[in-house]
Amino acid sequence: MSRFLEGDDRDQRALLPPSIEDYVGEDNPVRVIDAFVAALDLAAAGFDVTPAKTGRPAYHPGAMLKIYIYGYMNRLQSSRRLEAECGRNLELMWLTGRLAPDFKTIADFRRDNGAAICAACARFIAICREIGMFTRPVAVVDGSKFKGVNARDKNFTRGKVKSQIEQVEKAMERYLIELDAADRHEAMGFSSESGRLREKLGRLEAQMEKLKAMEKAVADAPERQVSLTDPDTRLMIIGAQVIGVVGYNVQTVTDPDHHLIIVREVTNHVVDRGLLPRMAQMAKDALGMEKIDVIADKGYFSGWDVMRCKEMDVDALTPRTRTGASLGKKCFAKETSCICPIATPIAARPARCLPSAAAPMSLTSRPI
Repeated sequence: MSRFLEGDDRDQRALLPPSIEDYVGEDNPVRVIDAFVAALDLAAAGFDVTPAKTGRPAYHPGAMLKIYIYGYMNRLQSSRRLEAECGRNLELMWLTGRLAPDFKTIADFRRDNGAAICAACARFIAICREIGMFTRPVAVVDGSKFKGVNARDKNFTRGKVKSQIEQVEKAMERYLIELDAADRHEAMGFSSESGRLREKLGRLEAQMEKLKAMEKAVADAPERQVSLTDPDTRLMIIGAQVIGVVGYNVQTVTDPDHHLIIVREVTNHVVDRGLLPRMAQMAKDALGMEKIDVIADKGYFSGWDVMRCKEMDVDALTPRTRTGASLGKKCFAKETSCICPIATPIAARPARCLPSAAAPMSLTSRPI
């Protein structure tokens, strides 16, 4: 193997073991994690820093927080994956001092310290403000659909329950016809499967009772949806299309310059419309500015929401939603049915293309 780089022999013994410090560069992001956790007041954030006097010594919450932040930065959400990385990843070995907690310990830490982790994230945003990262009064808001633990078969809507009731009714009608035929065969002295058909009808009747009860539960639900496994999940919608994701609509507000998440909130709102004022207020409080601009897509557009943002000294920059019967027929909308280039003089443009005084610009949002 001449003219090739060769690695060290695995059986070669060294006088002194290599230091883990040599494997972590000066510009490695794990050093930022270590410095941030070291400067954080864990007790004030809500972490339990007082160990129990009995039993096996516990892991320090600072070390567990470092593992959690490292997993977040490197897309390692699974506690089992984090457990495996603690035993083979040199960056995590350097970060934790070769501590390797099991997956149950990592999962329990995330479950028991949710509020404290949120406080640590808030402190991170405050540090970014102190060092001058968030200087522009601009924020970008968007929603993402995150899948929950509830399967789609365990989620019920009015349309789904109605469709299942119709299917059961058709099956019961079919079995009743077959049962009548079986009874006639028995009257003539022939053998039939009437007993099996009656058992199936009994099961269908029990299923129909459950569907009727579910129909009432869906009608009484605030959002006309019922999820059995995870009650907070909802069947998500993107635009006018229902997607097969039963989960949550996670709202995130980011900084346009550094793409850092400023605030976030987990909601079960099926659409984004109606969430803009709340997210804008949260972004304004996090940035600590009196007036900001919030950029959002057309899914957030609502005249009332834009007005509410204006009252909070927030300019909502979101395009107007195009609605109308002609759009469903794939026709041109009224405002785009005429040719009005910018070079055309205003006096030469059609009257319907001129801005109307009855539609003040303050009630609409500025385009992106």
